[in-house]
Amino acid sequence: MIKLSTRLYTTTPQKILRMTVEQQQQQQQSIQSQSQNGHTSGQPVKYVNSELTTVEQAKPGRKVELPFGFGPLPKDHSNKTIFFFDIDNCLYPKSTRIFEMMQEKIHEYFKHNLQLNDEDAYRLHHDYYKTYGLAIEGLVRNHQVDALDYNSKVDDALDLHAVLRYDKSLRDTLLKVKQSGKFDYFWLVTNAYKNHALRVISFLGIGDLFDGLTYCDYSKFPIVCKPMKEYFLNVFDLTRLNYENKEVLAKQWFIDDSELNVKAAYDLGVGHVIHYVEHDEDVAKLKQKDDFTHYYGDGSSRSKIQILSQFSDLPKLVGV
Repeated sequence: MIKLSTRLYTTTPQKILRMTVEQQQQQQQSIQSQSQNGHTSGQPVKYVNSELTTVEQAKPGRKVELPFGFGPLPKDHSNKTIFFFDIDNCLYPKSTRIFEMMQEKIHEYFKHNLQLNDEDAYRLHHDYYKTYGLAIEGLVRNHQVDALDYNSKVDDALDLHAVLRYDKSLRDTLLKVKQSGKFDYFWLVTNAYKNHALRVISFLGIGDLFDGLTYCDYSKFPIVCKPMKEYFLNVFDLTRLNYENKEVLAKQWFIDDSELNVKAAYDLGVGHVIHYVEHDEDVAKLKQKDDFTHYYGDGSSRSKIQILSQFSDLPKLVGV
């Protein structure tokens, strides 16, 4: 029998938390209807996090403003230089334990909704993660689960307020890169649904630093997520990049904490791929893999995947 952590987390009632986020989005219904469906250009998305106090909301970046929303960029903004950022376990450290919080909720969802014991729920959860990149993808494909119901009971039910704090150091790091003039746009790319993404960047105080967001749309079937090629091509379409042009992709930047995701980006021809790996032991494990040299080289080539262990070192790696 698999033994799970018994650590307890304070949780906001799911129904209330979901309404908190969705109420913010009701004013953006026109945006939602067109966000990723081929309109001329994405409309701005603004989000005020009602989980924050008035004092907390007054800090820079706590109010989310994405000028181009969920995309696409205007047609005349094609083939620009874009820095693509993953969110979870990338813009905040693993020490927040959000991943563990999420794993517990996913496990409970598998266990109760599929009526499995602990061992079978654990096995199936991880099988689906390895096969599809997301547990929810396996649930939707094989069990006809309502993905938005899953989202309300997993991602939206996480008490992010208890573990995420305003991160001035992160904000300063991103601002230094953004203000360097090397990039035309900062764009978020996540396997989470939009609710979770907006909440995270609001809590961190970086909601005003990005131009747009591409999320995993749980309302569609099949669900398309990283590291699927279709996900990346959709991102390139929304940001007006001609991905058939090697020179265009060669000037793009992408950072993610997932080995699968950075390898997928590299294979597609993204020129500057950064693998955020916090711990030395995880770097050591990477170096033991047969394909390490192919993807990462010996550390001297900028054309290979670069490993970043301290997010504050991002400006140095970028060259600013």
